[in-house]
Order: sequence, then C-alpha cells, then structure tokens
Amino acid sequence: MRDVDLSQTDAQLWRAVVRGDGVAFAAIFDRHGDRVWRHAWRLMQHRQDTEDVTAAAFAEAWRRRARVRIVDDSVLPWLLVTTTNCARNARRSIRRNERLIAHIPLGPDAPDTADVAADRLERLDAGSAVAQALRELPETDARLIALVMLEGLPLADAAAAMGVGYGAAKTRIHRAKQRLRGRLEAAGARLDEVSA
Repeated sequence: MRDVDLSQTDAQLWRAVVRGDGVAFAAIFDRHGDRVWRHAWRLMQHRQDTEDVTAAAFAEAWRRRARVRIVDDSVLPWLLVTTTNCARNARRSIRRNERLIAHIPLGPDAPDTADVAADRLERLDAGSAVAQALRELPETDARLIALVMLEGLPLADAAAAMGVGYGAAKTRIHRAKQRLRGRLEAAGARLDEVSA
C-alpha cells in the first residue's frame, strides 16, 4: 500500500478520491472520522447506531465522491451534513421497523411488542436536553445549530455546506438559538452548555 502525503489539504486528497483512490479516502477518514463519529453520537445517543451512521456517511461520501462539496479546502462540512441526513434516515428506519414489529403476531411467551418498542424509543429519546431540543427544531435550523455550535464550524462554512445563503443562515441560526434557548431553559439546561 502506498503512502499519502498527509500535508495535503482535503481538496487535494479529494481530487484523488474522485479518481477512485482508496488510500486518499482512507486519509480523509483518518482525518475526520472522529469528528463525524462524535457528531453521529450527538444525534443517535447509542453506540451501534452511531457506528452505523458514521459508516453510512462515509459510504455515501465514497458513492457520491464526484459530487461532494468542498468548503474552504475541507470536506468536513459536507461530511457533517451527510451524517445528519444519515442519522435522520436511521431514526426513520428504526421507527418504521418498530411499527412493523408491533404488528407481528407472537406466541404467548413472547415479550410484549409495546414494551420492546417503548424501550427502543426510550433509548433514542434518552439523550441530553440538547439532543431533545435539537430534534424539536426544524431540520435546517437543527443542522445549522449542530454544525456551528456543536461542531464549531464558521457560519459561512456551514451555510455553504448546506447550500443556504449566508444572510439566510445568519437569520435562521439567530432564531434557532432563541428557540433552542427557550426549550433548554424549560428543561433546566442552558444554551451555553451547547459546545463542540
């Protein structure tokens, strides 16, 4: 296996990835895998689901490598947005599977499907007040908050990664912070507890 010059920017590495270079892709994974995993953890709050979402985000990056948007020489904003989308898809899939399982007739010794579903939902919703408050925000607002406040990206980078104008992103994040502050205060938490 050949070595990759790790001093290269993400944009330089990504040009090689677009050509199908798996070693360059591995370097991108090594560089950003921990941040993507932490972001997935904040969204899923369960280790296996977090690992699944992280894997899905990087699989999507490889699959769509020719269309990945680089922001200021970094692929991280695109990866974080994709991670958020993969987490939403995973939660939808979990809910859909739970509804299907709830309708499967079971024998007399089988556990109550309502209890199984409730345990799973409790695990999903057992996250912090921040995770719960983020889930209650509109999708675009939650993504902006996650990228800017939790991941520490500059607002301009987050806006570019999401395909939203800077002015619109600035307005949305201001309003989202107000709503988030209200929800967190109602839950006994503070907005200043939200950080990378």
